[in-house]
Amino acid sequence: MMIYKNLGGNSNIYAFSIGDDYIDVQFNGGKVYKYSYHSAGKDKVEQMKQLAMQGQGLNSYIMKKARNDYVR
Repeated sequence: MMIYKNLGGNSNIYAFSIGDDYIDVQFNGGKVYKYSYHSAGKDKVEQMKQLAMQGQGLNSYIMKKARNDYVR
């Protein structure tokens, strides 16, 4: 997992891991959620990957657009 840069300073995300068709997101509490093409859709996952690499906006995006779209 890569540590999330948290450039905004107020993210609830600690780390992430990127795969071809998914992103795993670890929140500060330790829970890890997987967002896949199957569960969230390709566009959302690709946007989350981009935000994760930028180090800003991922938590807000997840809360607004993909909150419940993780693999169950």
